Amino acid sequence: MSNTTRSALITGITGQDGAYLARLLLGKGYEVYGLAPRRSTDTSWRLRELGILDGVHMIDGDLADLSSLIRAMETSRADEVYNLGAQSFVGTSWQQPLLTADVDGTGAIRMLEAVRIVNREAHYYQASTSEMFGLIQADRQDENTPFYPRSPYGVAKVMAHWATVNYRESHGMHASSGILFNHESPLRGIEFVTRKVTHAVASIKLGKQKELRLGNIDSKRDWGFAGDYVEAMWLMTQQPSPDDYVVATGITVSVRDMCKLAFAHVGLNYEDYLVIDPKFMRPAEVDVLLGNPAKAKAKLGWTPHTPIEELVAMMVDADLRRLSA
Repeated sequence: MSNTTRSALITGITGQDGAYLARLLLGKGYEVYGLAPRRSTDTSWRLRELGILDGVHMIDGDLADLSSLIRAMETSRADEVYNLGAQSFVGTSWQQPLLTADVDGTGAIRMLEAVRIVNREAHYYQASTSEMFGLIQADRQDENTPFYPRSPYGVAKVMAHWATVNYRESHGMHASSGILFNHESPLRGIEFVTRKVTHAVASIKLGKQKELRLGNIDSKRDWGFAGDYVEAMWLMTQQPSPDDYVVATGITVSVRDMCKLAFAHVGLNYEDYLVIDPKFMRPAEVDVLLGNPAKAKAKLGWTPHTPIEELVAMMVDADLRRLSA
């Protein structure tokens, strides 16, 4: 590796955001290393789908194991570290609260500690989340809105977020957090509501499925395209000083309206196929999330490019292609 080539370490590289971020960084000439826990099933299909699997160096390691994170830092000689690894499904966090706390909360502290020990000059990015706002304390959430998490996932992410601030202030590290609102793509896991919808729409259109069962379809989210959002992550690590930023579209859409868009894309009426199933209701619901990305726009020069209509169409088309194949 030449002295001019930058190196990046991405935890969670086989997830949606990790795959898009890896593609972005490879396009900028980085050496890209990904942390791959052996306890997970093979999820490298996303890297294959983007055509970048052979361009990434995979390192065995786990956010539950500090020694492996230290080795990953030493092996990658990372100039930038992106901590995207997590138990990232909110619904599962009620069933596995301790695992979620350990991986998403304490795991972030382990990663920060590994960076501090091996190369505290590395620029660190923490994947924070709009789920930290939970029971919202302001109509539009920005960097100063108080957190009120409503799930074990949100609670764990608040811990990781404040740990990042603490390492920045205590150790002088370039540690930034991106408070990302919901961001989706054709690479989204099928357990997430957007992909569950687009996969069902494609299945129904192709005659492989008869109905779509969902819980609360009146909850509203600020949805953007993951491919746009990873650019904001990279921009944060390029700043002279670390900081925290809300990354969002500033537009809210209900699950109902998202269903309407997806079914309409294939010429169907969502009301003919949608079934409300109480088993998909959450113990504590987050009714509305709406981000204010003004700071990211002003300081990073970042804006989202992909409207919700285009995003939903892209996801439905991708599921139609997969299911037809």
